[in-house]
Amino acid sequence: MAKKKPKTNPEDEVPIEQAMAELQQIVDTLESGQTPLMDSMSQYERGMNLLKTCHQQLEQAAQRIEIVTGVDRDGNAVTAPFDGTATAAVKATPPPRQTNIAEPDDDEDGVDPASLF
Repeated sequence: MAKKKPKTNPEDEVPIEQAMAELQQIVDTLESGQTPLMDSMSQYERGMNLLKTCHQQLEQAAQRIEIVTGVDRDGNAVTAPFDGTATAAVKATPPPRQTNIAEPDDDEDGVDPASLF
């Protein structure tokens, strides 16, 4: 008995570039507010399916990426799997604030005015 191939969604076969372009059109249409509610709901569902497809395709691409970590004695590339979660999980920290430190001004009586506050 032959195995049945699982059903695939039409979105699964859409190239990512085409899916993203269609998704942008859907967003533009929904943001315009000119579409009837039922059509908007259908467009939203289509957009969510396209978004899911894009995420799946990007995940599959990330799993195929390898990082060259060096070269062995024979000149062959040494690779390691790419871990996209490591950089995605790191939160960007802003650079430390620079402060301008002025030279203290001594008053006539020898007291630094900045130290009064």
